Amino acid sequence: MSTTHPTATRHRRNGGDLVVESLAGLGARTVFGLPGQHALGVFDALRRSALRYVGLRVENNAGFAADAYARATHGVAPLLVSTGPGALMTLAALQEAAAGSAAVLAIGSQVPLAGIGGGRHGYLHELADQSASFRGVVKSVHTVRTASQIPSAVAAAWESALSAPHGPVWLEIPQDVLLAAVDVPPLTQLDATPRELLPRPELITAAANRLTRARRPVILAGGGVVRAGAEAELLALAEQLRAPVATTFGGKGAFPWEHPLSLRSWMEDRHTTTFLEDADTLLVVGSGLGELSSNYHTFRPLGQVVQIEADLGKLESNHAGLGIHADARAALAALVKAVGVGEDNEAVEARADHGPRDTGSAEEGGAEPPTPEAAVSALLARVHDRIAGQQLDLEQRILASVQDALPDGAVSCWDMTILAYWAWSAFDPRCTNALHSAQGAGGLGYGYPAALGVAVADPARPVLAVSGDGGAMYSIAELATARQYDLPVTWLIVDDGGYGILREYMTDAFGEATATELTRPDFVALAESFGVPAVRTSPERLRTDLAAALAAPGPSVVVLPARLRMFAPTHLDA
Repeated sequence: MSTTHPTATRHRRNGGDLVVESLAGLGARTVFGLPGQHALGVFDALRRSALRYVGLRVENNAGFAADAYARATHGVAPLLVSTGPGALMTLAALQEAAAGSAAVLAIGSQVPLAGIGGGRHGYLHELADQSASFRGVVKSVHTVRTASQIPSAVAAAWESALSAPHGPVWLEIPQDVLLAAVDVPPLTQLDATPRELLPRPELITAAANRLTRARRPVILAGGGVVRAGAEAELLALAEQLRAPVATTFGGKGAFPWEHPLSLRSWMEDRHTTTFLEDADTLLVVGSGLGELSSNYHTFRPLGQVVQIEADLGKLESNHAGLGIHADARAALAALVKAVGVGEDNEAVEARADHGPRDTGSAEEGGAEPPTPEAAVSALLARVHDRIAGQQLDLEQRILASVQDALPDGAVSCWDMTILAYWAWSAFDPRCTNALHSAQGAGGLGYGYPAALGVAVADPARPVLAVSGDGGAMYSIAELATARQYDLPVTWLIVDDGGYGILREYMTDAFGEATATELTRPDFVALAESFGVPAVRTSPERLRTDLAAALAAPGPSVVVLPARLRMFAPTHLDA
């Protein structure tokens, strides 16, 4: 007797199959998403493919997970969602991916073809112009209207996402196109290799000349260095020039934290801002010198600026200089070669004896300026003294405990919370591409789903997520995702009973805070209800409890009741 269901029919390949075949043909191995009615054709096709599907509970969280997966792998992260509400729920995540240069390929469904074009046909989830909602957020928008267009459209979107600078793209496909049977043969080859963004030779020559002649060269490395995998080239150039290196918050890990030339990441510090201003040639790599990287636009360079930037819109957008439109790795490699050939021995000796001025300490009475390494050490001492005078021992102890608890090679993902703001300036990720945060667009809820995305990319690597209690509430549903896929993510929730940083901002500005205090759940009991082990800790036990959670298999939660403060800003007095 046949065991076949009487209504079952032999499957004919359809538009959904072409989507997953195209993704697999381009090298995708994992996709993130959340199904919906109009997208069922592509989700059904997933079960006939070798692609791994990781489903989250909220589309925005799926976008954050894809964002971090793309950052961790330096590749493209496909994100599958449905029409209307499902599509629109990804916008905050795609804004962060755009700010952080994460190559997210978001594929959304659409209402049937008959409903596209601005008419009011009354389809479920119908929007007058769905793609218009994405045009101001993503790098490019692609629309498919026939099944034969799918492979080329997927390839074009993939290439756009992966071209320097990396970024999110939006591709939408109508429901009936996904479901329609196709005669297109199975894919055998699909290529979307992006064109390498190389620097123009005359610009490299000019930049090398300025850097080799400089007596006080300084480098500011941004997230573009990390995204390009240009850490080795940055180190080589800095050591050739004996140039101190500061990293932006997005560029953390681009330069070794303990290197004698490392200025670290104290970008919201007036001492650091002055040091950068004082360079006679400042090389800015992979940063647009935006609000945070310029200490809230108080940065005023006194010398020449050379800027290497893959995003053409950011080139000289805040400060005039020699602009080089190029991928950070290609440009730095070219500079290393050019500087090695043309380095002026007299300039090298001058920098060895007289590095950047130790602003505020060394030049009174005609004293010679210190070496670059001594100037760096003196700057960091001044930053330390400034923080030490503000009675912030609790915050520094907690951050040190987190640092000590993390094993070598671990990745941390940070939400928009006070401890994360501390981490941007004071945390050593200890290896490259090991710290991810939402400081680009600044939306709440990034930390935990991002950590899940990193864990999917490398399940053997422990991952830490850090959130405040307010931000944690955006992601509670993803405890089910962590449990379902048994992902090794430890979630540290710092519970201060509200939106702590907004409480601090409002109190400073208006004398008291409004709308910042929150009723919240028992996070330990809530995590345990999902089958996720949890513990309530204290500042004294944090290092031990966190280390134990990170060492245990699978997901875990550590809750720290603590009310933290930020260090005093310096830009208000500039």
